[in-house]
Amino acid sequence: MIERGQFQEIIRYVINGLVATGAHYGAFLFNVSLLPAHSAGLANFLAAFVGIFISFLGSRYFVFQNWQAPFMTQLLRFGALYAAIAILSGLTLFLWSDLLQLDKTIGFLIGVMLQVAFSYIGGKKLVFA
Repeated sequence: MIERGQFQEIIRYVINGLVATGAHYGAFLFNVSLLPAHSAGLANFLAAFVGIFISFLGSRYFVFQNWQAPFMTQLLRFGALYAAIAILSGLTLFLWSDLLQLDKTIGFLIGVMLQVAFSYIGGKKLVFA
């Protein structure tokens, strides 16, 4: 059974994820309109940094409420965690869709589920412990 404090933390995590996703999407739309070539790939790549930084701030001050540790130390750990998660997600989709020739949407959803789980656990245990 999940205790009350952990349940509230998970709710804050979901809220933070929605806010960070909204910031990422807003930055994506802004970037697409500004970039001369209107490159969606470049716009999304740049916007991802906005979303990740918003997620970091929300995790530090709202979700895990651990702002006593040095800011830069946590930011670097968070960045490393997200880099590892991006690699894991990419490998998952590659294995599922490219090698096994299974449905891309299912592979994408499996990757997202892994991202959510590893970002919560990694944030809790490795970054904001």
